[in-house]
Amino acid sequence: MSPAFRVLERADLTSRNSFGIRATARRLVDVADADAMPEALAVLDDGPPLVLGGGSNLLFVGDAGDVLTVSDARRAVLSDDGERVVVRAAAGADWHGFVLWTLAQDLGGLENLALIPGTVGAAPIQNIGAYGVEVGEHVIAVDAFDRHTRDVVRLDTAACRFGYRDSVFKQHPDRWIVTGVEFALHRFAEPTLDYAGLRDVLAARGITAPRPIDVAEAVIDIRRSKLPDPAVIGNAGSFFKNPIVPAAQAAALVAAHAGIPVFAVDDGLRKLSAAWLIDRCGWKGHRDGDAGVAPGHALVLVNHGHAQGAELLALARRIAASVQMRFGVALEPEPRIVGATW
Repeated sequence: MSPAFRVLERADLTSRNSFGIRATARRLVDVADADAMPEALAVLDDGPPLVLGGGSNLLFVGDAGDVLTVSDARRAVLSDDGERVVVRAAAGADWHGFVLWTLAQDLGGLENLALIPGTVGAAPIQNIGAYGVEVGEHVIAVDAFDRHTRDVVRLDTAACRFGYRDSVFKQHPDRWIVTGVEFALHRFAEPTLDYAGLRDVLAARGITAPRPIDVAEAVIDIRRSKLPDPAVIGNAGSFFKNPIVPAAQAAALVAAHAGIPVFAVDDGLRKLSAAWLIDRCGWKGHRDGDAGVAPGHALVLVNHGHAQGAELLALARRIAASVQMRFGVALEPEPRIVGATW
């Protein structure tokens, strides 16, 4: 076996998913060097494996089959013209640690995405976003192993087909294995501060000209005040996407339900707050056994200790059904569901 990868039989995945769901992989292959990807995949001859990053955006409903992880966590500055700086991180790098690394070098762009759990390799797949910023805005290229051609390819921003919590990698999960991501960051960029609450936190601290690190610290404090820590109680962050509906439907909802938050997407579409819809259906703090909804945030499903994935999925379906019945709006999950369909 190559030292560039290792194989574990009957690997316990409980600590490898932020819900803390008990699950087992038939085989787990951990790849430390992307050049060894063809050899590592040859070990898994029973179809495409589940590619697992930090496990913070999935729900196990039963055991997994073959699982592949990428442990390469290297990061580097590729170019720096004094203003625009191109950096690269390997897929196995911890996302929040990578953001802090960029901030330590006074680089702006990713500060609004601080404290999001997971790995760098997972970031473009989900096109992670928070506080008015999506990672796709700063990605200039993604290196990935193409299981169709069995070669490492480089996809530019257009080829990644980034959308709201979406990308070509998410659309074709059995084709691509992300091995590294390049970002364009800046030393003198204007911060994005329009998200609700961000300016208020900065103003309360007397910061009128925030640096990227100031914005990141404000985001971290807001996230910690709203979202439960997976190290304390199992969760995968926001479980549902904010639904996007036609403008006419949004207008009708505003007329029927005072205070419903609506955000413009384009001339014909509007984004609704999934948390608001779920909260109005009375789910915040609800608990069925060990499967529940966080008392501080209606969008977060939690494992109070020993919930099974099927129990959390059943709760999520009940929540979505109630929102559909009351508001006529369909909810979709953000996490990938392994072992079942939505």
